[in-house]
Amino acid sequence: MSVRRLAKEQLASFVFSKATKAKCDWWIAKYPADRRQSAVIPILWLVQKQEGWVPEPAIRAVGELLGMPYIRVLEVATFYTMFMLEPVGSAALIQVCGTTPCMLRGAGELMKVCEDRIGPKDTLSADGRFTWQEVECLGACANAPMAMINDYYFEDLTAESMARIIDDFAAGKTPKPGSRAGRHSSEPEGGALTLTDPKLYDGSAAEPISKLPNSEPVTA
Repeated sequence: MSVRRLAKEQLASFVFSKATKAKCDWWIAKYPADRRQSAVIPILWLVQKQEGWVPEPAIRAVGELLGMPYIRVLEVATFYTMFMLEPVGSAALIQVCGTTPCMLRGAGELMKVCEDRIGPKDTLSADGRFTWQEVECLGACANAPMAMINDYYFEDLTAESMARIIDDFAAGKTPKPGSRAGRHSSEPEGGALTLTDPKLYDGSAAEPISKLPNSEPVTA
């Protein structure tokens, strides 16, 4: 397991924004009063959405909000890699999958593009706009190689398409997520090859319940 530590340079203080606090209250209300600590993960996520990362003063603020010891909140924040413990790029956080299926399909080339365009991995770029990381399986193996950029999956990537995506983010654009090979979901390249009959999905091929063997009469 990787060692995850808080950033050396921290914010002087943290305050929930009005919008973030309202969402925190919504999450807390989902649990019994004596189980409000169950909201710690979504509230840490809201902190990250507000600040871009999870600073140490925010961890203390979450503990106070939930009546939870600071160390318990710290344990959660440092355990889950979804929480960024250092500032990340304001334009894009690029997480390139480096697990076997993606690596066999060219993840190394994607990482080379990121290194050339952004700089060393796990390091904020000089302009503060980009961070890239190598991560473990993100569960889109059929569409390898892929990366999660901010909150979305970009799949079937090549070195060229990754470079264009980075350029678009640098220009202030919002590239459309999804497959760069035009596939839908995890279907084969070029389109689905099986289960293509529309009758399988529109209900026209289904037998009425009354005709099924051993069916009971339907009564109101």
